[in-house]
Amino acid sequence: MTKQYRFAILGLAIFVLLWTIYRETYELTAVVVLGILLLIWSHFKQGTVLAASKAYQLKDYKRAESLLNEIVNPDRLAKNRRGFYEFMMGNIALQKENFKAAERHFQIASRFPLRNQNDKGIILVQLANLSLKKKELDRTRAYIEAAKALKVSARVQNIIEKIEKEIPVVT
Repeated sequence: MTKQYRFAILGLAIFVLLWTIYRETYELTAVVVLGILLLIWSHFKQGTVLAASKAYQLKDYKRAESLLNEIVNPDRLAKNRRGFYEFMMGNIALQKENFKAAERHFQIASRFPLRNQNDKGIILVQLANLSLKKKELDRTRAYIEAAKALKVSARVQNIIEKIEKEIPVVT
């Protein structure tokens, strides 16, 4: 849900709340108050991450970024949403070739739970790639070793092998 959509629902809920108070239907008033509290809670804990995720999967990166930018304070997001927020922001920063921001977002994303080990592996591969570009070989190796310890798809495993081949051998 976008901010504008939430505010529209909140306005309608407040109208219904006032109506239920006027009609003295306090049971319904309590339900409306709970609905308003849930709406406010979801604004801070869920944000627009789910809508951004759908846009991201459809490769509408501008819309995804716009939805993610509606989140004023990502620190307030629930743990299960924060990882996806940082993951998407990292990939969007990569597309803009803002490697410093991408690395920061991927670092943060690596600390939060994601759907599965493959998603965590993708983040570690992205961090390894960024470290390789900066010629930080020790960090690259560390990220690759961490990614190899996870259960990842054949595609991610193939990327890991390619990165390993690009790391110069120190004799």
